[in-house]
Amino acid sequence: MAELSEQTSPLMTAAGPDAMLERMVRARQLSAEDAAAFRRQHANGALDEAAVLRWLAEEYGLEYSDLSHATPDRQLLSRFPARHLLKEEVLPLRRVGDVVEVATSRLFAVEGLDMLRTLTGERLRPVLAPSAAIARETKKWLGVGADTLDTLEEQASIQVIDEEDDTNVDLDAAAQDASIIRFVNQVLSDAISLRATDIHLEPFEDEMRIRYRIDGILQDVPLPGSIKRFQPAIVSRVKILSHLDIAEKRLPQDGRIKVMLERQEVDVRVSLIPMLHGEGVVMRLLKKDMALRGLAELKMGAREAAGFARLLGLPHGIVLVTGPTGSGKSTTLYAALNEINDAERKIITIEDPVEYHIRGINQIQVNEKSGLTFARGLRSLLRHDPDVILIGEIRDAETARIAVQASLTGHLVFSTLHTNDAASAPTRLIDMGVEAYLVAASLEGVMAQRLVRVLCPACKAVDDSAPTTAYKQQIGLPEETPLYRAVGCEACRRTGFQGRRAIFELLLLDERIRELILTTRSVARLREAAREAGMLTLVEDGRRLLADGVTSVDEILRVTRDETRTNGAAAKEG
Repeated sequence: MAELSEQTSPLMTAAGPDAMLERMVRARQLSAEDAAAFRRQHANGALDEAAVLRWLAEEYGLEYSDLSHATPDRQLLSRFPARHLLKEEVLPLRRVGDVVEVATSRLFAVEGLDMLRTLTGERLRPVLAPSAAIARETKKWLGVGADTLDTLEEQASIQVIDEEDDTNVDLDAAAQDASIIRFVNQVLSDAISLRATDIHLEPFEDEMRIRYRIDGILQDVPLPGSIKRFQPAIVSRVKILSHLDIAEKRLPQDGRIKVMLERQEVDVRVSLIPMLHGEGVVMRLLKKDMALRGLAELKMGAREAAGFARLLGLPHGIVLVTGPTGSGKSTTLYAALNEINDAERKIITIEDPVEYHIRGINQIQVNEKSGLTFARGLRSLLRHDPDVILIGEIRDAETARIAVQASLTGHLVFSTLHTNDAASAPTRLIDMGVEAYLVAASLEGVMAQRLVRVLCPACKAVDDSAPTTAYKQQIGLPEETPLYRAVGCEACRRTGFQGRRAIFELLLLDERIRELILTTRSVARLREAAREAGMLTLVEDGRRLLADGVTSVDEILRVTRDETRTNGAAAKEG
């Protein structure tokens, strides 16, 4: 298991001013004399690093900046070795006349500025800024792993690799270089700390791009301009960690990495595919020791929570959770299993991959290479006398038929299916080859869901734009209900959002819907019957999040576009 370390710049705050000032003196942000003078002038009150630095700037006639609008000159930045900037915690900002202004929080660490003067020949003038702001902007403008690649530029052992003819290059040795190892570790630790679910390494003709998927949206990662040179060595390092063949560049490969970061175990699923300009890599991050959510934490609406709870109490039948990849289906199913996990029931799951480990539940990992498919594993686990079965996904006709048969012989079966909405699930099973009468007899409920991003509480603002006002009227929210929009601040990395919540659409089968499954293939008629029975669509369920100020109109519309298209097409069909 790979052990990752993460370097962060601590924010200098403390329970009391004395302790904070002492730490700032040790960090060479203050002199002992200045600390004593500041203590005399500010005897009472809670203060932070920024307040002390503002006072210090006034005392020494310097400029202070929180760097919130910093736009360093990239050409100027390129003159300064990245590893020295990171080590000394300084950031060149701009050239003013013949002087370069440099942000620093450590005014009395003069050796760092003296070294930069010697290396570049520039005259430097300090601008005081908080250490956390310097760390944030340095990462933003220099890129992840800038100090690592800066070191690599000077190492003769690492060469520019010709993808067409690398017979004379020891790629394995390059991938094992300490700087390459450190760079890959930095990318992994950075992604984990930012709550990313996926890391994308994408090769292009003149650049290598890295993106993280955070809250369901891909976000560019700032990188040094020289990253393209080391692309093959970086990909080879990922292959080594994943126990894959580094010499194989023409075929797709899949592997996995287990890493530990700050006592948190993360399972990384790795997929490599040859692209036009190198191998593309996607790493899926699964946190093994993440706290398992209960149903209450999913915060369903009242009807959905009551209906889903009733489904969990059934002795047999099929319960499906549908939606696209990354819509939270697994989280909902695990919460359901956790709710009914007791000493009286035997629960067995068959999954690919096993995303959570649940005490008291028997879990099977699908292994296609060894022949352990969903269908084969499902046939075998039925001989283990389970009461409840979770199938990670119904992918094919054989798995669907076995799931139906299992439900009809006294088992409660949970699974996922890829459909746009709940009403499409029965038809999808029929399209897979399951007879309509078996679907009508076995299916008990279908929960469709999506994840919407939660507005950042620190910066969200009231949205009184004309489109939002019109939408409020359209969905029947009272005129006085405030709706909000995303703004963006440092707390949310300028995205305007932090975290996600689910919206749900629960179809509960009654006699009329079962009859429609037997007599029609019309999704529109199934949906109409479900709505008459009380089902709320995904868009309608989104109203409660809008009313509570949790998310924005744009976000609801973004995640339900496919539902809108499906409903429109179905209306024509009906």
